[in-house]
Amino acid sequence: MSLATRPAAPTALTPDERRITLVIAAVQFINILDFMMVMPLGPDFARALGIPAAHIGYIGGSYTAAAAVAGLIGSMLLDRFDRRRALAVAMAGLIVSTALGGLAWDFPSLLAARVLAGLFGGPAVAVAIATLTDQVAPQRRGQAMGAVMSAFSLSAIAGVPVGLELALYGGWRLPFFAVAFAGLVVAVAAIAILPPQRGHLTAGTGAEVKTGAWVRMTALLSRRKVWLAYATVALVQVQQFMIVPNIAAYVQGNLGFPRDHLSLVYMTGGALSFFASRWAGRLVDRHGSSAITFAATVGLSVVIFTAFIGYRPWMPVLGLFPFFMTFVGVRMVANGAAFSRVPDPQERAGFMALVSAVQHLSSAFGAFLSAEILTNAPDGRLEHVSTMATVSIAIGLAIPLLTLWLERATRPAVPPSPATMITDTVLDGAGQSR
Repeated sequence: MSLATRPAAPTALTPDERRITLVIAAVQFINILDFMMVMPLGPDFARALGIPAAHIGYIGGSYTAAAAVAGLIGSMLLDRFDRRRALAVAMAGLIVSTALGGLAWDFPSLLAARVLAGLFGGPAVAVAIATLTDQVAPQRRGQAMGAVMSAFSLSAIAGVPVGLELALYGGWRLPFFAVAFAGLVVAVAAIAILPPQRGHLTAGTGAEVKTGAWVRMTALLSRRKVWLAYATVALVQVQQFMIVPNIAAYVQGNLGFPRDHLSLVYMTGGALSFFASRWAGRLVDRHGSSAITFAATVGLSVVIFTAFIGYRPWMPVLGLFPFFMTFVGVRMVANGAAFSRVPDPQERAGFMALVSAVQHLSSAFGAFLSAEILTNAPDGRLEHVSTMATVSIAIGLAIPLLTLWLERATRPAVPPSPATMITDTVLDGAGQSR
């Protein structure tokens, strides 16, 4: 990368940016925990409700499919409202629907509760990230995204292990109620701390603000860089979510890892991912998104191959799956920083709502695809895991290239140097140019 196009040296977040980042990170923690908690609990509620282990992916996929639909609707509506108010409504719906999940009595009722949670969770993520992007300067968004995306790690360090332990002592329903209560606390704090978020409503001209939702979305989708962003996030989510819903069932049923120690997998992976994500944010600000995405994708592919295709009995589970979570977290930071440069302020929530829709739809596709590939053996093992892993790795190979194209498409134009401007002026005056 030339000196002219190298990203500016990162600076520290301002106090206001740091406060906004902390609030959004807390909101993101609840959103991610609400989704992540369900998959490790899969074998527990599958036994209790008589659900085949190979169908756990449908539970996770139902949430993401619903969130995708909500994201599509939100892309046309969210930029018309105060972001704080929209966030309050989305979080309230997420809290109630999560509590309803704990009241499920069979597969259809649990599926319905997760669909309802997805309908509110998708817009909540979109509004939260749009708020962060509005409030943090472009040259510091890598750090902010690193802090917010570390919520993924924190949910694995603290949230998921605590949920698994609660399920051991109080049944699989208790974690749902605990997450709903934590979400209520975070939602109240976020509404109290965040000021009204209406700057995007006046960022454009009067005509731009009053433009119809369909016209705004059509204009957004007419840009190449927008389609690059959506294609990138789609492949990222399909690759990851062919694997994520099946980790708990695979390590217990195929590798013989004890259920009592399952929380260690998520705690270790979350700890590694937490520190790696914060470090990755600074690397993205310094070196760009494409380089970090390439490194994370290579690492992720190696882990998937080793764990699901080339696994040997002497390989420790705690030496493999935590690194899967680490590389996922690092790549999320790099992608989030790249996406933040695509939209204009007045269309940011709509853009992020569509990103959320694509993320969740792609996650659902990945989860459903793995559920179609996998089958249950009579002894409880998952069969055809090598096929699932091969397809996941193949999909991931295109992600670094798409990220590179996206980064080039969103790179700001380099203004002419003072020396060049003086030379042009002299040539113009002498009649020797143009």
